[in-house]
Amino acid sequence: TEAAPVISSNSESRHKLGSSGALASELELKICDEEGRELPRGEKGEIAIRGENVMKGYWKNEAATRQALRDGWLYTGDLGYMDDDGFLYVLGRFKSLLISDDGEKFSPEGIEEAMTQHCSFIDQCMMYNNQKPYSVVLIVPNREAVRRWMNEHNRLAGVDEDIRAVLDELGRQLGQYRKGGLHEDLFPQRWLPAATALLQEGFTEENQLMNSTMKIVRDKITEKYAETIDFLYTPEARDISNKRNADIIKNLA
Repeated sequence: TEAAPVISSNSESRHKLGSSGALASELELKICDEEGRELPRGEKGEIAIRGENVMKGYWKNEAATRQALRDGWLYTGDLGYMDDDGFLYVLGRFKSLLISDDGEKFSPEGIEEAMTQHCSFIDQCMMYNNQKPYSVVLIVPNREAVRRWMNEHNRLAGVDEDIRAVLDELGRQLGQYRKGGLHEDLFPQRWLPAATALLQEGFTEENQLMNSTMKIVRDKITEKYAETIDFLYTPEARDISNKRNADIIKNLA
């Protein structure tokens, strides 16, 4: 909406499947790094746009306007790149990037969406990696799906073996993205979460962990669950059936 009505599009005469299309006429586009420096074509960074379709600013919000508009350029907050044929690829939100310990960056949104779509035990999730040796994930379980599975498999909340079976099933669902799994080719293996923490509370507008557009607020989730994230980088957390996760399942059931 800040650059309405369109930045790029595919057309019958010029298109490339998987892309967001070619840049609209009379527009300028550049891809920038964290410092706002323009990157070479093909490299991933924040998408910035300049043209007559760019807004003049946010209504009565000068601070937000200064952050989004600089020297006539709209910094969209989206991650993407332009290929050699002039087609734009939008990969996710720039500020949600995971950063590994070697500095490589990756957008987690595709993995998060796939996990909530394909893993019946997952209602919401957020991945995390900030210059760490591996990625981790915070999961809000789907209560009804967990309870239904337990009933179908004659599992009881008060039996440790049955709780472990539930967590093993969650691990099996998450494992479908790894080598040998049904969706093994969807994502780079190095970015898949190596440790999982279940949460008692979901992400909502009421607790301010989700905004009005129904997107999770990553910095607030990271702040709220800082201790849990620290735990995920311990040897104990690598076992999905650890006591913390088991306690969450017991409370759900």
